Amino acid sequence: MESNTFPAEVIASISHPGESKHFSLSEAKQVLPVIQKITRSAAQELSPLQDQMSSLLDCDPRQEALREHFEQIVRKWISQVQRLGLRVSGLWEVGFDMGDGYVCWRHPELRLAYFRYYEESFSLRRPLGQVIEEDQPEWAYQ
Repeated sequence: MESNTFPAEVIASISHPGESKHFSLSEAKQVLPVIQKITRSAAQELSPLQDQMSSLLDCDPRQEALREHFEQIVRKWISQVQRLGLRVSGLWEVGFDMGDGYVCWRHPELRLAYFRYYEESFSLRRPLGQVIEEDQPEWAYQ
């Protein structure tokens, strides 16, 4: 696969920001490489800005321009993630809506390994294998 091309299934799933989509586990696994690439790129772009911001005093007039650029990068990332139908839980944290909760991913994790129910916070996510074994959700077998 070329670096700028994605599977047809992923392209077909692109929606308007804010539109919710329910995923099966296999669909989420197909979209994960795209999310990883988008997030890795944004994180790499943001890293030098964070270094610059932390080296300046809060009152330094250059901080404002750095903050605006920081916000621009994060907003672009959020928009790209939401267009794929995912929920943004925090910086570099996303959730694939499964209909009863979210399969969760956080940069730089290598695979989808956690789940949380709608009413739970991202910090309470549970191992995906445990959820599948105990609850046998339909989305895991589609």
